[in-house]
Parts: sequence; C-alpha cells; structure tokens
Amino acid sequence: MDEHFLTLLKKIRFEARKKNLQDFTFQEIDEKIGIRKETLKKYVADEKELITNLLSLERKKFEEIFTIHNFEGINAIDILLTVSKEVAKNFILVSPAITIHLKERYPAIYQEHFDKRLSFIFEKIQINITKGINQGMYREDLSIELLARLYLSRLIDIHNPDLFPPDKFSFETLFAVMFEDLVRSIAKPEGIKYYENKIKSVKFEIDS
Repeated sequence: MDEHFLTLLKKIRFEARKKNLQDFTFQEIDEKIGIRKETLKKYVADEKELITNLLSLERKKFEEIFTIHNFEGINAIDILLTVSKEVAKNFILVSPAITIHLKERYPAIYQEHFDKRLSFIFEKIQINITKGINQGMYREDLSIELLARLYLSRLIDIHNPDLFPPDKFSFETLFAVMFEDLVRSIAKPEGIKYYENKIKSVKFEIDS
C-alpha cells in the first residue's frame, strides 16, 4: 500500500471518534478532518473502496497484536489482559459509536469485515482457552468451542445499539465487563486470584 495513502487512512481512523464521523463521505472527511476529496480519489474510486481499506487496516492492526507481542510461554490470563487493553485503547473503528454508522451506510462491506474479524477472534480465543487449561489457570471441564462461540455472541451483543445504546454504555465499560465475565466463568480459584491481582494494575482506556 502506498505510504501516503496509509498515512491518510491512519489519520481518518484516529480522527473518526474525535470528529464524530458518521457517514464517512468524502465531504464529511474534508469538512471535519481536512483531507480533500481530490486527494483521496488518487487512491480510491469511491467511498465504499475507502471504507473497505479503512476496515482492512483495522483488522490488520488487530492481528498485529499477536505478532508484536511474544505470547510464547505467557500466562493465558496475561495474554487476554494485553489483547483486551490494546483493543480498548487503540481500536477506534470497533467502538459501537462508530460501527453503528458504518453498518447503516455500508452494510455489506461492514458485515464482511465483521465476519473476518470474528473468524480471527474465534481461532485465537480457542487457543487461549486451551493454553489456560494446560497451564492450570482454567478449568479442565470446559467445552472450548462452545465457550469461544459464547464469547463471539457477547462480542456481537455489545455492538447492538438496541441492547447497549452507545450514549449510555461506553465501549470501554462494556468490553471490560465482558472480559471479566469471561475470566471469572472459566478460571479456577487460583486463576481468579491471579486475575484479581493483575487487574489492579490494568486500566482499560480509549485514546481521546
């Protein structure tokens, strides 16, 4: 990908929540962020192609968590904490306040992105549960696939504005509660104790 285009995508991505982007049109991006339509059209034919590239970048940044951090031999609960903190802090386009507009304006593009994201998370959460069982942190009687699917269903739910209106429940709060519910539902007593000690030093934040 052209480096200048990548810089533009990153700027739009990080300014989306600050500037309250809703339609993600060329005009709105020009007015709120200051990137001209003529500049963007050097790289994309239309707004749909722009959104496709933005969401692709979001997935790539998420997947990079697992390459940037060396999780080999790391406690399964620490891995969940690291990934969850990264997502809550750095992943702007997963916030329901943003996704509600993307889903409405670009339903097919957003659904394809969301399906790919869920597929990646489904694989990683199964790996984490298996690791936690082998490390003695999680219970041995767990159904790994079932738990992974339940986790995905919760992830889908927190993006449902009818269940959790963005103006009442922040993504930070929802994600932190979902994460804690997962750990407490699968960990052994020693795992829960480990989690309670670790969580004291972890704060879920979203960049402003």
